[in-house]
Amino acid sequence: MKIKPLADRVVVKMLESEETTKSGIVLAGTAKEKPQIAEIKAVGPGGVVDGKEIVMEVSVSDKVIISKYAGTEVKIDGEEYTILRQSDILAKVE
Repeated sequence: MKIKPLADRVVVKMLESEETTKSGIVLAGTAKEKPQIAEIKAVGPGGVVDGKEIVMEVSVSDKVIISKYAGTEVKIDGEEYTILRQSDILAKVE
């Protein structure tokens, strides 16, 4: 199944966070922070949203930093994705 976001939305896949601290302590699953770096898998067309022209500034395969609790998590074909608005993307990672 393929996801095609609408308007100014993007589909991202969260990248795995580190499981050990800098000092070498292994973290349990519940102690890990939610990752904030994601890879973009699909981008909506942009257009007019709430009366404003939205130009999409990201593209597929960009790595981005997103707001900590942004978007809606979905599971499709066993894979977890997050669908969010472009405005919830804070920065590109280069």
